[in-house]
Amino acid sequence: MMKCKANQTRTYDGDGFKRRAACLCLRNEKEDEVLLVSSSRHPDQWIVPGGGMEPDEEPGVAAVREVYEEAGVKGKLGRLLGIFEHNQDRKHRTYVYALIVTETLEDWEDSVNIGRKRKWFKVEDAIRVLQSHKPVHAEYLCRLADTCSPPYGPVCCPRAMDSKAPHYVVCSAQDSELFNR
Repeated sequence: MMKCKANQTRTYDGDGFKRRAACLCLRNEKEDEVLLVSSSRHPDQWIVPGGGMEPDEEPGVAAVREVYEEAGVKGKLGRLLGIFEHNQDRKHRTYVYALIVTETLEDWEDSVNIGRKRKWFKVEDAIRVLQSHKPVHAEYLCRLADTCSPPYGPVCCPRAMDSKAPHYVVCSAQDSELFNR
């Protein structure tokens, strides 16, 4: 019982939020195409690859690990786009990074184990696809559009101030080094 409680305090932050990490996997430096993966729960729906952080794992390392497992890609980890809080059904705090894909594996963990698929989308198309079933993931892409030069303005999600909208805790434009597994 003590072991479980100690483990819980490391995968949850001091505010009781589950620590998560994700990457917007981008085809190139233009940041106009993003890789989405099929959902494990709803294989006909697309999502941004990401998941829970391991105890004592740094957010950037967790984000790179998650995209390697879920999307079968490696790349150059870029700026932190923001830390998103999602409160509706579960308390999640997700660190979302940009990642420029440099290597795509033919077979990867989730494709073999659960038949997960991946697909490249234009950013504006990905936003539309995600808005219906994963609006918080669409917000990740809107944040990307807000921090880069292409004009995605009209396509982006409205920033409605309601209890269902994700809340940005931190936004940063810092660069990181190349993470390889």
